[in-house]
Amino acid sequence: MRVAVFGATGTIGKPLLPLLARDHEVIAISRSDQHGDDGIEWRVADATDGDAVRRALEGVEVVYYLVHSLGSSDFEERDLRAAETLSSEAARAGVDQIVYLGGLAETGPELSPHLRSRLETGKRLEAGPVPVTTLRAAMIVGAGSAAFEVIVALVDRLPAMVCPRWVGVPTQPIALDDAVAYLASVCGLAETRGRSFDIGGPEVMTYREMIERIAAIRGKHPLIVEVPLLTPRLSSYWLHLITPVKAGVARPIVEGLRSPTIVRDNSIGELVPIELTRFDAAARKALATT
Repeated sequence: MRVAVFGATGTIGKPLLPLLARDHEVIAISRSDQHGDDGIEWRVADATDGDAVRRALEGVEVVYYLVHSLGSSDFEERDLRAAETLSSEAARAGVDQIVYLGGLAETGPELSPHLRSRLETGKRLEAGPVPVTTLRAAMIVGAGSAAFEVIVALVDRLPAMVCPRWVGVPTQPIALDDAVAYLASVCGLAETRGRSFDIGGPEVMTYREMIERIAAIRGKHPLIVEVPLLTPRLSSYWLHLITPVKAGVARPIVEGLRSPTIVRDNSIGELVPIELTRFDAAARKALATT
């Protein structure tokens, strides 16, 4: 099949490209000119530019949508505009399937702007005539994952931490390799079209447990004190001071940590059976490449 990947230079896009290229003709799409000698064709397009997207989708059967605008003050508006553009141009190009990686969280008034944007982006894509396969994930455990790098930076730079209540929220992180394997496996899979699936690793844990397990891998024993007054907004600015993740990215991510992110429907495992990687193994691999 002829497959296009928007967000091809990102944390998910990079490892996804060679996996897809084993069985498909792959077109990698980014906002800047890229070159490669691996048989993958590169095209330039901003997801909000209808003309550029139209040219990029010429002859494409399946589109992967891995784009987000975190770091921009108007990321919610930009994400919705990009999703609408992609949806309409995919329909115009006769695309058979859109594959979207969204966020894993329950809907409700407490949903953070970042997670709400992920949800609304999926809805905009699904509003078009092209069938969408949505995979919803919590934290990706891998090099380049902003949320994972925030946790690692906390462990590496602080012998003691004053943390907000979100460190006690349950989550189900997934290894980067497993998330990419799920994404590649649904390409052209008829049973997944027009459906949404939760994807997660084999373990549910709190963020505090995650910090402690990464610390153990690093040979550290940080003191963790939970306080009720450190709001997600304040904690994101605090994180900006001690981690490499910018506040414009850290704040939306940290605000999302107050919502439980647990797999509720494991039906993807029946269609795409994958031997899931345990957290410590995924974390060790990620830490070895950072």
